[in-house]
Amino acid sequence: MRKFVFAVLAAWCCCGVSAQNTSVKSLGDSKFEMAMGKLTMVVDAGGGGKILSFRHGEQEVISQLTMREAFGSTFWTSPQKEWNWPPVQEYDKMAYAVEEREDVLVMTSKVSERLGFQIRKEFSMDEGSGAFVVAYSIVNRGDVSRKVAPWEITRVLNEGGLIFFDAPVEGISPAGLMDFSSEHGAAWYLADEAAENRKINADGRGWLAYKNEGLLLIKVFEDLEVGQPAPDEAEIQVYVNRGRSYIELESQGAYTELAPGEELNWTVRWYLLPDSSPVKPSKGLVRKVEKLI
Repeated sequence: MRKFVFAVLAAWCCCGVSAQNTSVKSLGDSKFEMAMGKLTMVVDAGGGGKILSFRHGEQEVISQLTMREAFGSTFWTSPQKEWNWPPVQEYDKMAYAVEEREDVLVMTSKVSERLGFQIRKEFSMDEGSGAFVVAYSIVNRGDVSRKVAPWEITRVLNEGGLIFFDAPVEGISPAGLMDFSSEHGAAWYLADEAAENRKINADGRGWLAYKNEGLLLIKVFEDLEVGQPAPDEAEIQVYVNRGRSYIELESQGAYTELAPGEELNWTVRWYLLPDSSPVKPSKGLVRKVEKLI
C-alpha cells in the first residue's frame, strides 16, 4: 500500500499557508467552531457530529441546504448493505458526547444497537500544512468479531463545480453514467443535471478534490489497494442527486475485521484554498494537489 508523505514545508510555502493561531470555541446549542487563520470549521455534536460548515473567510464550500440528508459532512460505516437506509441514527443524527482538549475536539457516538459499533471523531488543526485533520475511529462494542470500513460523506451544492481525482476513467463504474474526462493525469467531472440520482465508484489514489468559483477543497486519506474496500463499495464514490441540488464527495477506508473491543482508525486531512482559476480541468489544479501529498 502506498503511503503518503505530507510535504509540510512545500505546502506551507507553495499554497500560501502561514502559521496562525488556532482556536476552538463553543457557539452554543451543541455547536463548536474551530478556527485557523482565515479557515473555520463548524461541527454539531448534537446532530450526529456533522461538519456543518467549512469556510475560507466568508466563502462556504459545504452544502447549507435544509432538506434531510442534503447538507454537511457526515460519517457512516461501510458496507451500506448492512444497514441499507436510512443512515444509522446513532452515527448520523443523535448527539455525540464531547471532550474538549487544547485546540482539539473529541466527539463520541452512542453504540448502535443494531451494528454494535461506536464512532469517535477527533478534530484538530495542523498549522504547518494548513490542514484540518479528522481522525475517525470505529470501535467494536459487541461480543462477536465483525468486519467494517470507514466512510466519509461530504455534501456540496450542484452549481457547476468540478470534481477530480487520480483514477483511470475506464475503471469508473458504472461506465458512462456520468461524463468524466481524462486530462492532466486525473479524472474530471463537471457537475451537470439529470432527472435521476447517479452514483459512481472509482479506485483512486488517496485524494479527492472539488473546485468551485472561488475555492479548492482537497481531501487526503489512505490509498487502498485492490480488494481492500468493503464489498460493493470503493475508495472513492461520487453521488449526484437529481436536479440541481447537491453532490456527495465520498471516500472509504479499508474493510477490516474487528474483534470485540478492537478499533479501526482512519484519518482524513482537509485543505481549503482560495482559487480564482477557471472551473475547468488544468495542470495547475493537479499541481496544487501534488504539493500537499
